[in-house]
Amino acid sequence: MTEGSTTGSAEPLAGSQRLLAILLAMAMFVLVVDTSLMNVSISSVVRDLDTTVSGVQAAIALEALVSAAFILIGSKVGDLIGRKRAYVLGLLGYAVGASAMTLAQSLTAIIIFWAVLGGIGASLLLPAMQSLIHGNFEGDAQKKVYALVGAAAAIAAAVGPLLGGFITTFLSWRIAFLLEVVIIAIVLSGIKLVRDVPYTGSRGVDTVGAALSVLGMGGIVLGILVWQEGGEAVAALLVIGAAALAGLAYWLVRRKRRGEPTLLDPDLFRSKIFRLGITGQMLQQIALGGTMIALPIYLQMVLEYNAMQAGLSLAPLSLSMFAVAVLAGKKAGDRRPSGIIRWGFLLLTIGIAALIPIVPRAEFGWALVVPLIVAGSGLGLLVSQLNDYTLAPISDERVSEAAGTNSAAGSFGLSFGLAFAGAILLATLSITFTTMAQSSTVLPQAEQQQVAQVLEDDAEVMSNTQLEGLLVDQPQAIQDEIIRINTDARPLALQIALLVPILAGLLGLLNSFRMIRIPDTPSPASNGASPT
Repeated sequence: MTEGSTTGSAEPLAGSQRLLAILLAMAMFVLVVDTSLMNVSISSVVRDLDTTVSGVQAAIALEALVSAAFILIGSKVGDLIGRKRAYVLGLLGYAVGASAMTLAQSLTAIIIFWAVLGGIGASLLLPAMQSLIHGNFEGDAQKKVYALVGAAAAIAAAVGPLLGGFITTFLSWRIAFLLEVVIIAIVLSGIKLVRDVPYTGSRGVDTVGAALSVLGMGGIVLGILVWQEGGEAVAALLVIGAAALAGLAYWLVRRKRRGEPTLLDPDLFRSKIFRLGITGQMLQQIALGGTMIALPIYLQMVLEYNAMQAGLSLAPLSLSMFAVAVLAGKKAGDRRPSGIIRWGFLLLTIGIAALIPIVPRAEFGWALVVPLIVAGSGLGLLVSQLNDYTLAPISDERVSEAAGTNSAAGSFGLSFGLAFAGAILLATLSITFTTMAQSSTVLPQAEQQQVAQVLEDDAEVMSNTQLEGLLVDQPQAIQDEIIRINTDARPLALQIALLVPILAGLLGLLNSFRMIRIPDTPSPASNGASPT
């Protein structure tokens, strides 16, 4: 309810609640559609800013990483400064990021303002939004608002590629992000409707736990991004990340035993359902992230699609995910969530695996339509069930903290999938260019290394059309050979990159068999989580 509701009539209150629910759904829509806009606009951003695909892909992965690394901290910040204030700051962070995309003249601006500040904004916005829904609505109204916000997220995922592709192709990718700023301004205009939700728990701050969580998730994904860019200290970053995550687990248990405040309560993980659920959430997001970075790069750089064509080609994945998620939510009935999750991972894996033999033969994006529908249907089943399955054993007073942990696992999985699949794709291109050039019987030996180096340096942006323009002064045989190398290398790179989401899908399938063996919804223990 809103401030002053006790004195207002029922009808005005219903009207204000309805408006607040719509504004919350709009905020979620912007949050989800943002990354879709970037994915389908990669080639336009690369061209307009004179940068590289790997650089833009790194920015996309970094935004997801920052959100994941700081979401637990963002939840605690909301506890300390107020959920309403955290909600406003999160929206402002997103507005700054979208404004930067509208005005950016370099990749550096995108990384600083969109990836870092926007990611921090998301880490404040997500947990605050859930707490505000819980505190501003009651009973059936609360359930309806949760459903409305969830539907907004699903719609954003479904229409994001199409909307972004249309605006980018016929207007500009900058206009798409300007529209985000407009939506955020509308959402903020109704902030007086939001009643703050007081926090009654411990106000202690676990500084060490916060630092370890950032180092752990940040170190692993940053290590992958550095490897992708050919930087040094990759192993050191990965070791630091893994060690920090292990240290975080030890630290949380130690603090809990001493009765001191913790970044998150390790007793949440006493529930086997919760552990299996967040594992499934992370694997689903790895698969989604890997697919949604590899395919747009392929469509825009290999098939030379514009943003609209790329969005249309990806539409079967996003639309089937949305449709199946809605249908499964309504028709699940008494079916066990773990069984639906198993089918979700199975369909996801089959759909992506089916792309492997099709990719080298595909001359247009719609050749991928059937596998994408199958994979999207699997994702839809997962989206409809995983959150409810994961949070089922958690008591009401612990659900906000558990949801934050669940969101962190999903965000980390998304950033890992984006970074790892993108890095594998670009690294495979680099290695393949070198191998094919040096083994060529057409290219003169003196030119083999030079050709390999040029192709490797420009692997992200060098389409066949661009190559033909650069090779006009070369003999026809050499032109044909270089075009052949460029043509053959790219499908192979995509095939290998798709192994990342396929492996995530297989691990998720194995994880779902463990879910099947235990009851779905045991009674929560007194501490808010069921024991193993």
